[in-house]
Amino acid sequence: MASPTCGRTIATVHTDIEVPRPPLLARARGWAFGLIILVLLAWSWGPTEMHKSVMLVTDWRNMAEFLSGFLKPNFRDWDIFAYAMIETVQIAVWGTALAVIVGVPFAILGASNVAPQGIVQPTRRLMDAFRAINEIVFALLFVVAVGLGPLAGVLALAVHNTGIIAKLFSEAVEAIDPRPVEGIRATGASWLQEVIFGIIPQVMPLWSSFTLYRFETNVRSATVLGLVGAGGIGQPLYENIRGFAYAETAAIIIIIVLTVMLIDMLSAQLRRLLV
Repeated sequence: MASPTCGRTIATVHTDIEVPRPPLLARARGWAFGLIILVLLAWSWGPTEMHKSVMLVTDWRNMAEFLSGFLKPNFRDWDIFAYAMIETVQIAVWGTALAVIVGVPFAILGASNVAPQGIVQPTRRLMDAFRAINEIVFALLFVVAVGLGPLAGVLALAVHNTGIIAKLFSEAVEAIDPRPVEGIRATGASWLQEVIFGIIPQVMPLWSSFTLYRFETNVRSATVLGLVGAGGIGQPLYENIRGFAYAETAAIIIIIVLTVMLIDMLSAQLRRLLV
């Protein structure tokens, strides 16, 4: 008996779902962005002497000889290095604290949903200036003003981080839910009461996380402020590098790395509790 489908053409059902292609304009933007990146890399190739990077391979023996000095760290003066590292952490603590104290008012004044534009724009430009100048430059200025020592490092970190913290905090303020603030305003509260009771409770967890992150960064930044006489472990680090004492330099680097790792783990636990 012949099959009922004999002599018939069986249609094949295609179940493939076509994925819509991105619009032509979106693809053109992607190609344009990639082209801009390539042009910037090509433009920066010569001035940055990227052609010399092959020396990392061709002159590897020189690099190996240099690194061999770090294979036997000398902890003979570990107590001196540890004290300098503790001083570095103390510089970061005070630098971060002062930056938060000064940065909070600037963050409120720099938030477009809180302050008028006549105040927001000058505040933001001032904070841009604080962020644009590196801590080393500020440290050099404060060494002249207050002399050699950790105070210059504290002030350098405080000024630079005021600009960073004010920006981060103001962005958090601009992302708040406006309804609690409107409710407080409806009761006849003043502008300051709106900020204290309607804004700060909403942003406090995020502010705390930003503060811990900046503290971690400031510990790393404070390790090099000693290069210009602003206290901390940067001074013995620079002296040992300049004296080709690579064993002592390796010991200092190990102490710095261990300290930063410990602070990172502790701050991660604190962030879990606060956020």
